[in-house]
Amino acid sequence: MKKKGFTLVELLVVIAIIGMLVGLLLPAVQQAREAARVLQCNNNLKQMGLASMNHESTVKTYPSGGWYYYWKGDPDLGFGYMQPGSWAYSMLPFLEQNALFQLGTDGNVNDVSGTQMAGTKARCQSPVNVFNCPSRRPAKLYYMRDYGKDCDAMTECVKGDYAASFGSNTNGFNNGANQSTNSNWSNSLACAKNRTWADPKANGVSFDYGAAKIGEIRDGTSNTYLIGEKYLVPAAYESANASASFSYTDDISVYGGCDGDNMRVSTKDTRLPVQDREGFDRDSCRFGSCHAGAFGMVMCDGSVQRISYSIDGETHENLANRADGKSVTLTN
Repeated sequence: MKKKGFTLVELLVVIAIIGMLVGLLLPAVQQAREAARVLQCNNNLKQMGLASMNHESTVKTYPSGGWYYYWKGDPDLGFGYMQPGSWAYSMLPFLEQNALFQLGTDGNVNDVSGTQMAGTKARCQSPVNVFNCPSRRPAKLYYMRDYGKDCDAMTECVKGDYAASFGSNTNGFNNGANQSTNSNWSNSLACAKNRTWADPKANGVSFDYGAAKIGEIRDGTSNTYLIGEKYLVPAAYESANASASFSYTDDISVYGGCDGDNMRVSTKDTRLPVQDREGFDRDSCRFGSCHAGAFGMVMCDGSVQRISYSIDGETHENLANRADGKSVTLTN
């Protein structure tokens, strides 16, 4: 009686077919996972958009850009142009993170106390998921420079994958021109109180020592950038400041004041959005992301858009300028 079974050739054919099917299925699985991550990234932007709208409703301006990167937030100074911390810091109470916002409260605005320094460090080392893109990096501590002007010394902090729109002016981040002045608390505080800092040329929504009011978004809130994904060199995801070659790339906390790490500029020439890539524009202040094809942007009305990397340069620049009179409309 002849026994039934598989020959070696038949078995190899079956294994080959299974291998082909797995090979065909794997890209589809990866695409499905990336689609889910993009959805989560859009949700992060949506949450920040809603928080910004609630901030505007309460404070009567969008979240401000802060003073300078040395300062990471003082709960005693509230919101608006007086707040030294970034737009992300000002957003915390509107993201159900008021406890983080209040860390370091000491009732003293004239100088930096030990209580404030300890609280600021604790905040800068407390991850918040909404500030990180799931396709790029998780919410955890990353290596940083020790810019400890208002916090205890630290070499790790939480970082963000999103940036507020400074506008279309390439001469942005004016505080950088006054580093010696703005690295001193009393000087920076006096600038804020007396509003005597150099008049910002920022034409976006969030900038140094202030932010726009909704009435100043004259090109339409649905046609003006608010917060979007930022471009970053992949080698800087984990250890941006661990080597000299990345000494000024993504090296401060998400709560640090006005700086290229948390603010981005849009122009039709040198600041077009791009996908993350190695060996390109290491210290860029442009928008972009690790996603293929497009990056996420929340507009001033709270809506979330996917913006193509091939967006027309003029359109990109106009969308960043809150009142240039050149209104454009994004269509899905």
